[in-house]
Amino acid sequence: VFFGPAGDTRWNQQRLVTTLRSFRHHEVDIRDRQGIIDLVASIRPAAIVHTAAQPSHDRAAAIPFDDFDTNAGGTLNMLEAARRSCPESPFVHMSTNKVYGDSPNEIPLVELETRWDYADRGYEHGIPETFRIDSSKHSLFGASKVAADVMVQEYGRSFGMPTCCLRGGCLTGPAHSGVELHGFLSYLVQCNLMGRRYTVFGYKGKQVRDNIHAADVARFISRFIAAPRTAAVYNIGGGRANSCSILEAFALVAARSGRPMDWVYDEQAREGDHICYYSDLRRIEADYPGWKPEISLAETLDQIVAAWQKRKHSDGEQQP
Repeated sequence: VFFGPAGDTRWNQQRLVTTLRSFRHHEVDIRDRQGIIDLVASIRPAAIVHTAAQPSHDRAAAIPFDDFDTNAGGTLNMLEAARRSCPESPFVHMSTNKVYGDSPNEIPLVELETRWDYADRGYEHGIPETFRIDSSKHSLFGASKVAADVMVQEYGRSFGMPTCCLRGGCLTGPAHSGVELHGFLSYLVQCNLMGRRYTVFGYKGKQVRDNIHAADVARFISRFIAAPRTAAVYNIGGGRANSCSILEAFALVAARSGRPMDWVYDEQAREGDHICYYSDLRRIEADYPGWKPEISLAETLDQIVAAWQKRKHSDGEQQP
């Protein structure tokens, strides 16, 4: 819908239908309030994992109504449907670290050879959940996700519902359909293997992101559903151990593919973009002992490269 054929995930739906006997697909627009309410009422799910979104802050500026109606309005539709039909069911919302806006850019930084990093030792573990979310530039996408994030918390507090906001870093994996405006590592690998030029936007290519494999996120969601809390908020990402800059990602991918990265530099940074961001995981690990990211950045990249190599050599460049 938002990114055209390159970002289409219909292939993954078809994969799930053919590989998971218990999988059932119900197609409804998250903006269709009555449709969502009726669907949830008919199923009364034991848990809801809400991942539907318009995920690009670049794209949001061109489609502000669609962005807000999807991210904020769609989340409200899901919450109210759950409150009416299954208020006892754990409700997990995939939020984003963009709720913090560009406030993390105010932290003093040190410039290293291939990355920026925090100079303030108070952030050696990364950005905590207590970091402010207002008085900063979010992009329209970030603003709509703030509205959704706060609404999920409010339904938890106002109605006693077991809700959870997961403020994600860069979620990725071999099934990621990355495009230029969304899906950093997947798109970077795709460009490298397909011989396409990658554009770096600002900050000398030293901007840092923490990366977490989707399977590790799924493991946490399973833990939360088994032992839910009310109005929980967690940062979830790879932490500093699984962070990398764009320049570092170029080297990591080239080492796996044997192809040098073809890239060009644009001085203009993306609106509201973080110079350095990695998640402080101490709260989530304290509340759910035994959970932590298990799939390293190296292994994640191995899987993404293998998946895109398979796509490259398959007929018609089908999805991995």
